[in-house]
Amino acid sequence: MDDIVKQAMVKWPNVPDCYGWLGLDARGAWRMRDERAQHLNLAGDKVKQEALLGFINRNYGADERGRWYFQNGPQRVYLNLEATPYIVRTDPQPGLVVQTGEAFGVPERAFMTEAGALILQGGGKVAQVDDRDVAQLMESLELDGKAASDEVLMAWLEGGVGALVLRVAGKAAPVERIAAADVPVRFGFVRLPGPDAAGRQTPVVPLGG
Repeated sequence: MDDIVKQAMVKWPNVPDCYGWLGLDARGAWRMRDERAQHLNLAGDKVKQEALLGFINRNYGADERGRWYFQNGPQRVYLNLEATPYIVRTDPQPGLVVQTGEAFGVPERAFMTEAGALILQGGGKVAQVDDRDVAQLMESLELDGKAASDEVLMAWLEGGVGALVLRVAGKAAPVERIAAADVPVRFGFVRLPGPDAAGRQTPVVPLGG
């Protein structure tokens, strides 16, 4: 967390939390959700300004209830998560990278939903794979020691037997089936944090302010 953010938290300790104004989509893009986007349940506009992206990435975390937020100076801006708290992409250099720019490392476990979404767990993070990179990782799936074809994988997803693993950097991570609806409970995070008990919706202070 940035020092300037820590200082702001000490100076203004009682700034109300904010909900609904910022989201993380399933491809790892941060999205600003103004009142119109919230009213129409839209994803919102992608954050593209490099300095702001860096500020969000450095000050991203979770509270004790599994609600993820961006610490915007003295204010917590809670995130709407389309998928998981982290989104992972493939990269020629470090191999796997999450949306904050950190290397993911080697997966310890992997999960597949009924729709074929691939979720990785490792290093204290849970990250759904960007759908544009899923096909590349699918090539590293093995069932009972043999490369898993599309037909074999479909049969496994539908309840077929066999030990499915994802092989990354020479290590095999076991793959489990998981229902998409069960993902937040399984990994202890909240996709859509809500406002306080009084139902108040606090406006976000200018990002980076």
